[in-house]
Amino acid sequence: MGSEDTRAQATAELSARITACRICAERFAATATRHSPRPVAWFAPGARLRIVGQAPGMRVHETGLPFNDASGDRLRDWMGVDRKSFYDKTQVAITPMAFCFPGYDAKGADLPPPRICAATWHDAVDAALAPALTLLVGGYAQRRYLGTKRRMTDTVASFADHGPGIIPLPHPSWRNTGWLKKNPWFEADLLPVLRTRVAEVLG
Repeated sequence: MGSEDTRAQATAELSARITACRICAERFAATATRHSPRPVAWFAPGARLRIVGQAPGMRVHETGLPFNDASGDRLRDWMGVDRKSFYDKTQVAITPMAFCFPGYDAKGADLPPPRICAATWHDAVDAALAPALTLLVGGYAQRRYLGTKRRMTDTVASFADHGPGIIPLPHPSWRNTGWLKKNPWFEADLLPVLRTRVAEVLG
């Protein structure tokens, strides 16, 4: 077996281990949704672009497809890609800070991604992937991969400091619609750079 085959097999085994993970079963059972873990692992060793987001939402939990919701529609628009390109696992890896939907709190808001997920899996995922471009979507991903304690707005505004291999982004949730209106530089300055880099990387 060649080195590429060995790497592909090791990556597939890692994905299978993540998919089978139940480390947060008791934690999720205690949430308002009382759901069971359903890790969504979406990556292959040759992926040229990596998206590190926050955690799956309820729709992703139900369908098993990452960013299969309105947030995903907005992110794909930001990137300038269609669903077919976005879901080509050989090109795009999607590795959130938590692979499972963390549930809702008593007020119906998304719970934060459990830290134990990234602590358990992300070092191994980092070693398995070698993307040309990584998109850090939201503050949780930015704090881990940039080591920053800055506000998300400040990190995203300084996007040029992290290129060409990393681009920090706000979360594409509808909850950030107000943020987008208050920060028109994001659409005017950052999105053209993002779309150009994505096109370059995905060819």
